[in-house]
Amino acid sequence: MARFLLSGSSMGEPYAILLVRLLLGLFFGISGANKLFVASDRENIYQTLVKAKIPFPRGTARFVAGVEFICGGLLALGFLSKLASMALLIDMVVAALTVSVPALPKALSPVKWFDDLLYLPEVLYALFFIWLLCAGSGRFSVDYFILNNLVT
Repeated sequence: MARFLLSGSSMGEPYAILLVRLLLGLFFGISGANKLFVASDRENIYQTLVKAKIPFPRGTARFVAGVEFICGGLLALGFLSKLASMALLIDMVVAALTVSVPALPKALSPVKWFDDLLYLPEVLYALFFIWLLCAGSGRFSVDYFILNNLVT
């Protein structure tokens, strides 16, 4: 019991990877689909990009929505998971740097500013994507099936 409490166990890791990969993939896939196919969501992302002074906001909005839709689906399936995680990590870093970080209050102590930064959802998503890049897609994935059954 003490060993488990102090060092953990790798027995549950495949299930943790599956849960995080599947739910993040579904979240980003659905979010991307809404930004592509729901007029109000498409307009919201466009306005967000205009406000952040992102160049070519219409095209960028379509690109970002497409990345979220396609990579979210790939991540949920566990197919090309590292590529999808990298693309979504870049998406979150850019979103944080262009929209969320500039919106943080300016007159904060460094510790409070850092606390607010870590509270941003984009930072949490980025950390999950970094973990998935390191851990891989897990044994319950298309990547694992291909690697262990089709690649020799």
